[in-house]
Amino acid sequence: MNFESDPGIVDAIARVAPGSGLRSGLDRILQAHMGALLVLGDTPEVLSICSGGFLVDAEFSPQRLYELAKMDGAIVLSSDGMRLARANVHLVPDPRLPTTETGTRHRTAERVARTVDVPVVAVSEELGVITVYRRDQKRQLQPIVEVWARANQALSTLERYKERLDRVLSKLSELERTSRTTFRDVVLVLQRAELVRRISEEINWYLIELGSDGRMLSLQLDELYLDIRGDYDSVITDFLGPCSDEDTAEIRRYFASLEMDELLDVRIVAEGVAKRARCAELVESEQEDAQDRLKLVLTSRGERVLSMVPKLPMSVQISVLNNFSNLRELALVSEFELSKVDNVGPEWAKAIKEYISEE
Repeated sequence: MNFESDPGIVDAIARVAPGSGLRSGLDRILQAHMGALLVLGDTPEVLSICSGGFLVDAEFSPQRLYELAKMDGAIVLSSDGMRLARANVHLVPDPRLPTTETGTRHRTAERVARTVDVPVVAVSEELGVITVYRRDQKRQLQPIVEVWARANQALSTLERYKERLDRVLSKLSELERTSRTTFRDVVLVLQRAELVRRISEEINWYLIELGSDGRMLSLQLDELYLDIRGDYDSVITDFLGPCSDEDTAEIRRYFASLEMDELLDVRIVAEGVAKRARCAELVESEQEDAQDRLKLVLTSRGERVLSMVPKLPMSVQISVLNNFSNLRELALVSEFELSKVDNVGPEWAKAIKEYISEE
């Protein structure tokens, strides 16, 4: 599950995160060892599956939610969560809809979420847990103490993954400037970047569940994950292109689709990347042995290297990329010839050549 494909469940979990009035009301219900069924929307589609109950139409407050939960039936909130619309409602979703739940309250919650596109929240009286449903997705919320423990453990793992990614990126930069980068080097960087992306996404789920309690953790994640997406995309476009935005997205989707044991197997990853790459070296190597393909030397377009030249303006980067097809060609041109390129000039030509020629 990820944020791009499941924005609905992300929004639903955020609405019941600590710091929200709704979560305060749910915590009161849990502390009283009560159950509840909440529908977070009073759209016509929701009302069409409501039977009985009564109209409340009162301003929302955690205390009022708790009092209404003492009655049987579901509670319907307004779509913006600001008002308590109805209470003691009997929900009648299509009984033929599949459900993996066993309890009556949770079976109803899952079917309602599949019927109407609004979040549905079930509070278990026996287990004392909150489960959020949205369309075909569900997520059981863990106690905050447990979420904090898992989040901190995940953050430590992310630090280790980030260190490994930094090492292979540093090695890639050295090889790139001397035109010695192999397909294996590129695959290793993308493999490490995907591992960092996955653990970062896991931490993001914890941040959503923590709500306002996760501010410090969010700052730590931002510091560690800064510009990883940029490195991910630039390595793809530099070595596997020419890539359109869709080509780049397709390679990222391929990595995201891999099971963990597949992601850790360099040969499997390399085979999948080679099928999706646009660069001439890999297209021409289609019939080669997988091990030989990993040894192929790939030419970099140079976008990532140029972005690392200190204070180099974007206008200069674009001009250089438009005038030289790859980093090898840029390395061979003289400083004088480079200075004649639009927007470059002697100062930036010297800075670019010095950076590229570093050993």
